[in-house]
Amino acid sequence: MATSDVLNLDGLLSAQELELRDVVRGFVRDRIKPNIKAWYEDAHFPVEIARELGELGLLGMHLQGYGCPGRSAVEYGIAAMELEAGDSGLRTFVSVQGSLAMSAVHKWGSEEQKNTYLPGMAKGEIIGCFGLTEPTAGSDPSSMQTTAVRDGDGWVLNGVKRWIGLASIAQIAVIWAATDEGVRGFLVPTDSPGFTAVPIEPKLSMRASIQCDLTFEDIRLPDTARLPGAKGLRGPFSCLNEARYGIIWGSMGAARDSYEEALKYSLQRMQFDKPLAAYQLTQEKLVNMLLEIQKGTLLAIHTGRMKDAGTLQPVQISVGKLNNCREAITICREARTILGGNGITLDYSPLRHANNLESVRTYEGTDEVHTLILGQHITGSPAFR
Repeated sequence: MATSDVLNLDGLLSAQELELRDVVRGFVRDRIKPNIKAWYEDAHFPVEIARELGELGLLGMHLQGYGCPGRSAVEYGIAAMELEAGDSGLRTFVSVQGSLAMSAVHKWGSEEQKNTYLPGMAKGEIIGCFGLTEPTAGSDPSSMQTTAVRDGDGWVLNGVKRWIGLASIAQIAVIWAATDEGVRGFLVPTDSPGFTAVPIEPKLSMRASIQCDLTFEDIRLPDTARLPGAKGLRGPFSCLNEARYGIIWGSMGAARDSYEEALKYSLQRMQFDKPLAAYQLTQEKLVNMLLEIQKGTLLAIHTGRMKDAGTLQPVQISVGKLNNCREAITICREARTILGGNGITLDYSPLRHANNLESVRTYEGTDEVHTLILGQHITGSPAFR
């Protein structure tokens, strides 16, 4: 049992799950951690890592068939935790590719669409993005203004989207638009005439990741571009819940890495003739971090077991997303205080993680949205409007 795993949570994982964790942890140690300082500083996303993640079986890993890895929800969560211990931006890539774009095709696409896109996406050879959020429609996607209008046997797409991950490097975009039949999803090749993706810069968070503004100007699409199974907001929401689930695990990865960095530093840093770790105030900080990481990880494991059993409800995902993001960002900020002034440099991870978590805390449902979801569950009264 690891020194910091006081509850022996590793004992809740199978040998196969622990083996996967060690593989992903090794990848993060060897491939991400040595490079993340430069990637973050330069606002660079290493596109070549897509195929590397595909080779590890981490893209669409919870999906079955069509060349997808077919792993369990808990295994996907473990991978998300380890990747985010490296950087939220790299975990976000796996989430956008697998939990959003690939899940949309897998859940709602035709057999032809699934066979066309999913095998290549699982390998990282085809990159996808997921366009739901708009400049004026973030937490309330029902107010989206992007439209798809029938024109003969096809469609014409117009509108804008914002904060769309991977869009400038993607080959295929899952775009949600309002139609006369309600909200529908479309698979839009990013080289379509009228499709424009512009990376949002500069950013103070998620710098080793890509988010874009999208513009659609009279993009003509055949009816075969429509996701036939997706009708209404249930389509995109089902994908958002997949991404929210991964965040429950991933946020604890960022928290754990920050705690470990602070612990290591406090054991080595001498002040007033003894290490920082020997002071009561430092020990209190470390203990409070450890308690929340252990509780948050236990919550993630329990949520994953429910997902694998087919009993997980959306409101339960909100519990995990709200709690673990909120606690993770507090942990990362507190870890920075142990590092003192050194903590504001990229030589140490906590402040980078904290900055990234500002984005993680905001996307896939803000604290306020998940609070209202839980409030409605508790009281029976919706308070969104």
